[in-house]
Amino acid sequence: MGSEGQNLGEEFSNQINDVLSRLATNQMFQSDWDIAAFAIFFIFIGTVLLMVLLALIHCCCCCCCDTRGSHKKVPRKKVGIDNKAMEP
Repeated sequence: MGSEGQNLGEEFSNQINDVLSRLATNQMFQSDWDIAAFAIFFIFIGTVLLMVLLALIHCCCCCCCDTRGSHKKVPRKKVGIDNKAMEP
């Protein structure tokens, strides 16, 4: 167990050193794939945040509308003709 934690710690510090060295050289992206992955990641995060925001807005609007009682069900009129063959 101890060597796994040590390896994980070394791997984590290597990742941090890599990011810091990229920041120091002003070269965050080494290839077009890095840029594409970065863009896809932020599009995904933006979509998730948008969905959460829409869900919160929906919940707030439903709570406000329900307290005013504006969502009362109105009985619907029957449209069309009766099918006499279906009656017993």
